[in-house]
Parts: sequence; C-alpha cells; structure tokens
Amino acid sequence: MDHRDILTRFKNGDLGREQAAALLTGAHPGSAARHALLTAEVAPPRAAVSQPPPARALTTAPAGGGPPLPADGYAITALHGRFPDADGLDAFWHTAVLGGRDAGRRTSGSPAGAGAGAGAGAGDFDAVFFGLTPQDAALMDPQERLLLEVLWQTLETAGCTGARLDTLTAADGEPRAVGVYVAHDPLGRAAVAPAPAGDAPAAAGAGVTLPARLSTLLDLRGPGHCVGGGGAAFLVALHQALSALRAGECGAALVGAVGLRPGPARRHPQGAEGGQGVGAVLLRPLAAARAAGDTVHAVVRATAVAHPGRRAREAAADRLARRALAAAGVTAAGVGLRETETTVAATTGDTGAATGLAALVRAVLQLRHGTLLPAPGDSSAVPWARPHDQSGRELPRRATVAVRPTAGSPAAHVLLEEPPRRGPEPIAAGPAGPAAASGELVLLSAPTPEHLAATARRLADRVLPADAVEDGTQDGRRLLAALARELRLGRAVRDCRLAVVARDTGELGAALRAFADDLAGADDRDRADDLAGADDRDGADDRDGADDRGGADDRGGADDLAGADDRDRADDLAGADDQDRADDLAGADDQDRAGAGGARGSVRCADLRGAQGPAVLFGELPETRAYLAALWRGRRLDALARLWLAGVDVTAADTAGAAPVLPLPTSALLRRPLREAGCPATDGPTPS
Repeated sequence: MDHRDILTRFKNGDLGREQAAALLTGAHPGSAARHALLTAEVAPPRAAVSQPPPARALTTAPAGGGPPLPADGYAITALHGRFPDADGLDAFWHTAVLGGRDAGRRTSGSPAGAGAGAGAGAGDFDAVFFGLTPQDAALMDPQERLLLEVLWQTLETAGCTGARLDTLTAADGEPRAVGVYVAHDPLGRAAVAPAPAGDAPAAAGAGVTLPARLSTLLDLRGPGHCVGGGGAAFLVALHQALSALRAGECGAALVGAVGLRPGPARRHPQGAEGGQGVGAVLLRPLAAARAAGDTVHAVVRATAVAHPGRRAREAAADRLARRALAAAGVTAAGVGLRETETTVAATTGDTGAATGLAALVRAVLQLRHGTLLPAPGDSSAVPWARPHDQSGRELPRRATVAVRPTAGSPAAHVLLEEPPRRGPEPIAAGPAGPAAASGELVLLSAPTPEHLAATARRLADRVLPADAVEDGTQDGRRLLAALARELRLGRAVRDCRLAVVARDTGELGAALRAFADDLAGADDRDRADDLAGADDRDGADDRDGADDRGGADDRGGADDLAGADDRDRADDLAGADDQDRADDLAGADDQDRAGAGGARGSVRCADLRGAQGPAVLFGELPETRAYLAALWRGRRLDALARLWLAGVDVTAADTAGAAPVLPLPTSALLRRPLREAGCPATDGPTPS
C-alpha cells in the first residue's frame, strides 16, 4: 500500500490518524494503535467477555463490504420494546436498575397483569386498528402480530406515521422509503394455540415474506430482510439495514425482533423470568436526523457480523470486536460498557432472537441516563463517569453490544456512542399578540370513535396533566403550539376525527378529558350514537344517510366543488382572500356536519367511515394545496377545522419550517382476544 492509498483511506475514514501516521512512517500498525492518543479514563467494562485486543489498521473495507460508515454514524431516532415484567422502556429501565429484584412491583401496564411479558396476551390483538378482520388476524403468526404492533409504535414514537413519513426518501426520491428488517424465532401459531382445523400448517407471514407483509400493512416502500433465529439475529438484521442505508436504498430503516416460543417462560438462574421479548428501533443517517429535528437516542458507529467457522466462539467474538473498533477509529480503552447475552440474561432471561435487541436497549438506556446498570453479581447501578483523553478533552461515552455465535448462527458486534451533546432544544415560539388569543387548532384522528376517545384520554393524562403548566402562560402556549404541530405532522390521518381550538394546555386537557368521558359514559348514549354514525341502536346501518355526519344530501351538493373538470371552480377554491367562499366550502351552514359546538375549548368530531361520494376538495390538486397552505398562514382555524371534519386532509399543507420532534404517547390500541378463524371474539377490549 503506497502513500497515496494510505492518504485515500485516511480521507475516507478507513484509517484513523494514528494508524495512517504509523503506515506512512513505517511503524508497526499494532504499535501505533496501542500508543494512540484516543485513550480514556472510564469505568472498567461491565461485561462477562474478555476485553478485545487493541484496534488494528484495516487493510480491507469495513465489516460487510461496501462503503464505510459515515464519520458521524447512524442515529437511533426511536426505540420501543416489551420484555418480561416490563411493558415499555420506562418499566424495562426500572426493572434493570433493580437488578432482578422485586419483579412483582416492576410491572408497568402489562397487558396481562403482574409478571406479564412481551408474549403475555399474544392471542390479543387490535385487528381494527390495522385494517384487518378478526379472521385475517387469527391466521397471522403471533410473532407477526407483535412485530406489527411494535413497528407501528416505533414509527409513532419517531413522529413518522403522518406527513413526516413522506419525507423519508430513497436516493431516487421515492417517499415512504423505510426498510423493514426483522429477526424472529421459528414461526408457527403453535406458539400460542393449536391451528384451527383445516388451516395450512404454516402461518401467513412465515419465512422470507414476513418483511413484505409488514411493509404492505404499514405502506412502507423500502427494502427488507428476515433473519430467523439465534441470539445475534437482531444485530445481524441491524447490520443489513445499515448496508441498505449506505447504498441509498431507503431513507430510514426499521429493525425489529421478537422472541416468542411455546411453553412457560424459562427462569434464569439469577431469578429473572424470560423467554419473551419484542421491540424495534428506527435508524437514520445522523446528519439527516439532526437536520430534521429528530430525537437521537444513540449513534451506531460500526457493526461487524461473521460466522466463526470451526474457530472457538471467543476467538470469533474478539475478531469482530477488533473489526468494529477499527472501522470507527476507536481503541478498546475508549469503550466504557460492554453488553452481551450474559449481561442481558439477568434482566430478561433467554429472549431468543430478541437477545441482541435487549442488549442494545440496555446499552442505549445507560448512555441516555449516564448510569451503568448492575452487572451480574453487582448490587446496584453506579454513575457513568464521562471519559477524557490524555489532553483532558471530553470524549463521548461509548458502548459495545456483542452476542457470541451459537450452533448454526453468526456472531455480531455493534459499537454505540452517545449522541453529540447540544443545548436544550427550545420549544418553537407560538403565536403572539392577537394570534395568541385565537388559540391553536389541535387535530386528532383514529380508526373508530372508541379508539379516538382512548387516544384523547391518553394524550390528556400523559402529556397534559391538569397542573402541568399554568393556564395562559407563555410556556403553556408554546408547548401547545408544538404539540398541535406534532399531531399534524407526525400522526396518520384516520376516519374518526376530532378538532378543538384551545389557548393553552390546561384548556386542551380539560376538553379532551370531557370528550373521552362523554363517549365512555353510559348515560350519554346519544353522543356515542352520533359519533358511531347510527341513529338506530338496534343495529340498522344508516351511515349512508346520516344527517348528523353530513349525509348523502350534503355530499351530493359537493360534487361540483370536487369536480376535477371544473378548473374555474378549482381556482376559486385556491383563493385565500375569499373567506366567505372558504366558509361555504367548509360547510359553515351545516353545524351538524362538523359536530356539535364551535366555541373555544369545545371538541368537534366526525365519523367518516361510511362516507360515500367525492370529497369536498381534491387534495392532490396544486390549487387545493395552495388554498390550504394559505388558510394555515392566515390562521383560519375554524375553516380548517370544518374542512378536516368534512374529510379533507389539511395536515400535509402545514409543513413549512423545521421544528424538533416532540415525543408524544402512542395511539391507543384496543386489543381483543382472537378466536379461531371464522369465530371473531366478543370480549371487551384491553387498552394499551
């Protein structure tokens, strides 16, 4: 390798500064790595595997071939998971901090009660939320149902199920280009119950078709791959997802894993129940994530995957550690935490294909909290001191996640780093002066009125506690503006819709709680019937003619408004200065169509599931988009609310400017027990 090759590899990031200097001066590369300046004062590695030898200079492309990882790596912008005794990452962190003690009091919102894990209630599913019939859902493998739930919830956590999802593009400009990479244990409905008589032995989503089915259900247009079995399966899937991101095949990648096997959960010798786990992460190039205002939980700096052949497992693991460290230009001394299948087992037990996921989640949470969890044999968590180099320069905390090979499965190694530290993200300023007095328009939607009420209550209770922000304060108005914007850009548009104009978070919280209480109350059946679009409680379906929802008589009058062949009419619709026209299009004279009440702080709602005929406006026309954008700029909130309730997607037009993603609770899933195909369940829903 001549000097030009050395300089080229250094410029591309294949060689570290010290490695390149050693090669240029003729020094031994191993010696250069051992004397590199990138040393750190860190806590001893908390792991049960041997420390890998110092990094060596690369003479080939990084692990997996192809272009190297970018210098700034890839961001984990969202993660979600469910594990034994931990339905959610907050509960998982609490479980891990306790180090395996007091499991009975660790459960937080488990769908099947105390001690529940990812697989508890695997026969329960919200088919309606995902547009499936109970019969179709019953034919799906339980692992596919669990993956579908967590992939959706991961996208929602990232604010990427609405208009923002279209901004995730591949190199060719295709929107919604999100790759789907999944790891799973062997598929088969026998994991929960015997298959109904006459069914094919294989589940609908078995084998390599699983990513394609999940992509179809979520309408994602990126590549995908399925990795079956083995503790390192999730890390292998993550490695493959990064290859697709490097190649520009997708703008983001979902990587999920599920471990769910028949029989009772196994108990680890140290006391943690296990055998089940499900979760996912969303990956984006770090530069793109920061530019978009995404939350960055951790940065993936390098990955390495290989089969050991006939070599010892320890030798294969050490080899991959060297490859990953060298690819990132980091020495072993710069790593303060090592998570492996051994450290994970104390928290989750044996989680099969989700083992690598559990290890990565543990590492990311320790990076986030700056705390080292109890290792096997330790009694308590300890603060994680920030490392420094020899000159006193502060370095990022780093962690490795490694799973050794088992019979027939590869080994994998991932190097993580805490995200670049930034000042606190300011909440985007809300309107000032007279505009502030008009309040903010908050839009919410769900597949059914029942889902809408449950999601409204979840939003009010978890994001807008009654005493969180004093009514009318500047901070309250700014938070409300950020929340309203996040709901518009980050959430999918569904048929059952809600609109409310509020001046602050307290007013919004009260309105949402009142709405949920009204729908749930047994003494307010008229409200529930109106939302459901039915005047006849005996079950007669009169949705096609429901006056309260703007029935066919009203829609018939909207035909010429929506007519694509009437360009003069479209020009009129685009006129932002014609407010009287906007009021007419929005149905200002039809209060029943928009729901009850128009006063500030009151909720208006509509159920569009039975809507027939053309929409009020064609959303794809450029004139329509210009018209809606003008309404947002002019803060014509009442007109926008009426259009929203009449079936117009007004959210995509409000995309000007960048703003940080605001984490919000995920939409409520109303899981019901599934029965054999052809026998839908009648049991009540279980909110989650």
